[in-house]
Amino acid sequence: MQELLNVCLMNDSFPPIIDGVSNAVYNYARIIQESYGKAVVVTPQHPEAEDDYPFQVLRYPSIKAPKLHDYRVGSPFSATVFHGLKTNTVDLIHLHCPFTSAIYARLLRNIAKVPIIFTYHTKYDIDIKEVIASKGVQKSALSIILNNIEACDEVWAVSRGAGENLRSLGYEGDYVVMRNGVDLPKARAGEEEVEKLRDDLRIPANTLIFLFVGRLMWYKGIGIILDGLKKARDSGLKYKMIFVGSGADKAEIDVRAKDLGIYEDCIFVGAIRDRAVLRIYYSLADLLLFPSTFDTNGLVVAEAASCNLPSVLVEGSAAAEGVENIRNGLLIDENGDSMAATLLNVCRNRELMRQIGQRAADEIYVSWNDSVAKAVERYNVVIERYGSVSSW
Repeated sequence: MQELLNVCLMNDSFPPIIDGVSNAVYNYARIIQESYGKAVVVTPQHPEAEDDYPFQVLRYPSIKAPKLHDYRVGSPFSATVFHGLKTNTVDLIHLHCPFTSAIYARLLRNIAKVPIIFTYHTKYDIDIKEVIASKGVQKSALSIILNNIEACDEVWAVSRGAGENLRSLGYEGDYVVMRNGVDLPKARAGEEEVEKLRDDLRIPANTLIFLFVGRLMWYKGIGIILDGLKKARDSGLKYKMIFVGSGADKAEIDVRAKDLGIYEDCIFVGAIRDRAVLRIYYSLADLLLFPSTFDTNGLVVAEAASCNLPSVLVEGSAAAEGVENIRNGLLIDENGDSMAATLLNVCRNRELMRQIGQRAADEIYVSWNDSVAKAVERYNVVIERYGSVSSW
């Protein structure tokens, strides 16, 4: 029988902030608490947080992050949090962000004498460029990131593309590919729920529906979506485009859609925190449009696959890893012309889209239970290699 583990999960974002990394931390904590021992999450305070979870959440003081929609910048020196941590036995620290959380993790390791695993989820160099104008300060920030990552006992990447991006920042160590999972069941939502959503959105029956899920930021490939939709519309394709998410570039995206004359074809529903509701959106759509080369994992691609929804992705992107064109997804070049050509071609054959979606469910979908089970196996390897489990 496997010994129970006590895992401290650290990240600079957590619900109510919604992004791929906060979702990953939540699911690690949930499944560890359910099946493998005890989890505690350490993260910045948020004014809208309601931490009614089956696991413990410790929050440290924070302020709103400039230029980053809804994100918080935390202070890494909270006596309250360290007092809370001292009531726990910790076997391993799983770090998910190389900023403030990394300072906490390194301090905690010095006290508890346990290993740190770091997961590289996202292209932090792009995030840094979004909020810091000075190239000198950008370079310093990247240097701090690398120092924090290199200080960890093992590094994981959520995809090969994520690992290669980490290498491009100057990281020279080893890493293990450890993919994230999906917390949606592998099944479409009920047809009554789907049809109710269609009615609520006032979308006529048999209308082609395209979907984007994620932060509304230009670097997510939204410009490619808008340009492709404009060209497809000009070639006679009729559709509705649903954007699920919020972000700092929302106002500019609205203006661009209006300038292109396709704003009336677009529906912006904001961020959706209810996973059951999000599942209905995936089940309503005919295609997920996700031409992002920023994302290192493309969790939404696997989420869409859980509902038999195929994705349109940029060939060679990390989000497209494991995707074969016209088999379990659709691959395009990184431009609007290629997006439009693919939409015009495949949307003539809805049966083909259905078959691609079914293969996506069979070949791309990975549950969080399976993903965390694999991670826990690796936890034990790292703990054994580190030497011994320590407690206070």
